Amino acid sequence: MRPDESEEPPGTAALRERLRHVYWIGGGSGAGKSTVARRIASRCGLRVYSTDEVMPDHAGRSAPEDAPYLSRFKSMDMDERWVNRPPETMLETFHWFRGEGFNLIVEDLLRSPADTGVIAEGFRLLPHLVKPLLTEPCRAVWLLSTPEFRRSAFEGRGWEIPSRTSDPERARHNLLERDRMFTDRLSKETRHLGLSAIEVDTTMSEAELTRQVTQSLGL
Repeated sequence: MRPDESEEPPGTAALRERLRHVYWIGGGSGAGKSTVARRIASRCGLRVYSTDEVMPDHAGRSAPEDAPYLSRFKSMDMDERWVNRPPETMLETFHWFRGEGFNLIVEDLLRSPADTGVIAEGFRLLPHLVKPLLTEPCRAVWLLSTPEFRRSAFEGRGWEIPSRTSDPERARHNLLERDRMFTDRLSKETRHLGLSAIEVDTTMSEAELTRQVTQSLGL
């Protein structure tokens, strides 16, 4: 029996077995999760499930009573979301960071063919939600980008959200600070739960990051 198995909700063990074919790559925004997942999937014959790509679908499938933070976020304009609130508030009230919609991720993965391995990737994969679903701790890893790497990544792919606000510079600052705090939280949580994490900085090549993630996942 796993150390915490006696305290698990009923059905967790069966759910874990049904998700045995899933590998998990979490981490903060701009850490290279999608790129690495695609490279590993191509090399190992796996499918990729991007939690970012299904966000609009999950938002549409979420009722206000089940996702109150998402419901509030939907009612905000772009300045209220990204300019007028401090990063600390943005962090604490962002619906995906609160785990809203994670049950829909699980539902999607349960519908995937169990005879084909899947790499689920995205910032929505919070360590405390993923850990109970792991048959082995090595099935998951979190990528933790340094602030410098994160800024470089965002500048490389453009700043879509800030450009849609009245104060792009403040929005950029708020987003970077919010994501820095989120990454710090992931770092502490993975350490506390005994899960794998890899720091990603500007000196690490894409090939080296792919190698480390592949090794961490035992692929």
